[in-house]
Parts: sequence; C-alpha cells; structure tokens
Amino acid sequence: MSKIVLITGSAGLIGSESVKLFAEMGFDVVGIDNNMRQVFFGEDASTEWNKNYLLNTYKKNYTHYDIDIRDQNAIEAIFEKYSSDISLIIHTAAQPSHDWAVNDPHTDFTVNANGTLTLLESTRKYCSQAVFIFCSTNKVYGDTPNFLPLQEEELRWEIDSNHLYAKGIDETMSIDQTKHSLFGASKVAADVLVQEYGRYFDIKTACFRGGCLTGSNHSGTKLHGFLSYLMKCAMTGNHYEVYGYKGKQVRDNIHSHDLVNAFYHFYQNPRKGEVYNIGGSRFSNCSMIEAIALCEEITGKKMNWSYSETNRMGDHIWWISDVSKFQSHYPNWHFKYTVKDILLEIYTNNLDRWC
Repeated sequence: MSKIVLITGSAGLIGSESVKLFAEMGFDVVGIDNNMRQVFFGEDASTEWNKNYLLNTYKKNYTHYDIDIRDQNAIEAIFEKYSSDISLIIHTAAQPSHDWAVNDPHTDFTVNANGTLTLLESTRKYCSQAVFIFCSTNKVYGDTPNFLPLQEEELRWEIDSNHLYAKGIDETMSIDQTKHSLFGASKVAADVLVQEYGRYFDIKTACFRGGCLTGSNHSGTKLHGFLSYLMKCAMTGNHYEVYGYKGKQVRDNIHSHDLVNAFYHFYQNPRKGEVYNIGGSRFSNCSMIEAIALCEEITGKKMNWSYSETNRMGDHIWWISDVSKFQSHYPNWHFKYTVKDILLEIYTNNLDRWC
C-alpha cells in the first residue's frame, strides 16, 4: 500500500486544499469530515458541496469518512485500519469562531482540545513515525497584540517601522496573561498538546499559528471566513457590518495553497514540537476598509455596508505574521497570492454559486 495522508476537516478550506495537493501528487488520501461547519454556522456554511467535489474529482485515491473527531472509538478504528501506512496527519478540523464559542463552551472545547488529543493518541498508538501538522491560530496570543504601540493612518492601523514587530509578530510573543476568548483557550490547549507530543513522545509535530486563512473554496459566513464572506456580500448585495476600530483593523491573509505548500515543505523535512507563525505577512495583508475598496473594484459595485462602534470581543486591531522562522527553516517556500489575487479568485470561482 502506498503512503497514506490522513486529513481532518477534509471538506473545509485548508483540508480540501490539502486533499487536492496530496491526491494530485499520487498519495492515497483519507479524509475525515462530518460537516460540523453547518452545525456551527448554518446551511450557507455547509461543506457538503466541497466533499462531493473531492469524491468526484479524486475517485481513485480519496476515501471519505463522515466521523466526528471526538468519537474516540471511530477515530482509533480508522488509525488501526491504515496503521503504519499513515505517513502524514494534517489536522484542520475545528470549531473556528471565538464569537460562536461563547454560546457553547463545551462543544468548542471538546472539538478543539479533546478532538486533538484523540488524534494525537491514535497517532502515538498506531503510526508514531508519521508527521503530525496542526492548524493552530494566532488567537493563542489572546489580545496581547492590542497593547502594541499602534499608530493610526488614513486607511489602517500600523506599527512604527523601528519596532521589534515591524516585520510582523513572531513566536516570541507570550501566550500568557491575556484574554484569549474561549475559542482561543481551547486552541491553546490543543496547541500545547501538539507541542508536548513532539517533545515528550518524540513525534514529528508542528503547530502552524495562522492569521486569516482564505481562498475560493472557503464556505465563508458572518462569524467566520473574512475575505470569502466579504466578497460574497459584495457580489450579492447582502449587508456587511464592520465592527469597531474605525474599520482600520489589519489582517494578513494567506491563501490555502500557500499554507498547504508550507505543510508539504515541513513534511519533507520535519522537526519535533515545532511552532510557526504563518500568514500573509507583509506580502499579503489589508485593513477592513482597504478590503472593501478592493471588493468594489473587482465587482464594479458599491458595497452595502455599515459601521458599528462596538468591536468584536477578542478581535485583533492589528495582526501581521512574521514568517521569518519558517522561511529560515524552509527557504525554498515562497508566497504566490496577494490579497488582491485572493479576492479576484474568490470572485471568479464563485460567480455561478453566488450570482
């Protein structure tokens, strides 16, 4: 049997991009996804369409399981079936919204923390030689970034060019003594577990702490999927609300292709218990009002949007990732997509779905 790549959240944005990359490279891919995104965010967020696309496109080497990652017996049965043929686990399944988490902390924590533990234990038990990649989040740093000495510019908040984090925020920022949101706390638990299985059990693990992960396969909704949902509103005329910080809050945005390509580079030369900040960095970032302007430029329509003074709890005012550490370990990895490239692709690839 050829080497297996096991992907959780395989019908989601990063999961499906991972399926595509590894299936097209000739790997046998096992996907786990029970469409919890629809449970979290409603019918519009369903990933069923993407699951069907993967099954139809990669019939020869993609197998799908509609299983909850919290179901220990079912997860162990899959790991036992493929056992040491599993060479890579890409764990993208999650409850991804800090807004949603506050209404159901138990589900948020059990999916994000307990589900990750179940996967790690199954890895240790059945395929300890495999590489384990975890999609973490910049929310592990809580609201610490909001206490940086930011400067207001015409279209965005920025940081002084001489500041330590002028290139972006690196992995030295503390994850302690900060308000994480409940979502951030559950992801911290998972993040530390992944590190510990690398350090304690000598498994090849890595946490990729992402900023805004995006791309045309994102089932974006109001509570999660910034650029996807923004462009959807621009195309359909639906109302979009900007919350706080004068609409000048900054996000770096990394296309799912660029992120999964980073996963592949790590897989080829893995380390143990590693942590990487990963995002669009200075290469691909925007403020809210800059993103709105780009959407209007691409669609040729004025957006239907309004502004609320009340910011979202746990929202970052300014986040740009410093990806220098990853680039130093994997110098052959490079960005492909800017914010404008991403928005143009979202527009082009979803004309039939949204218009």
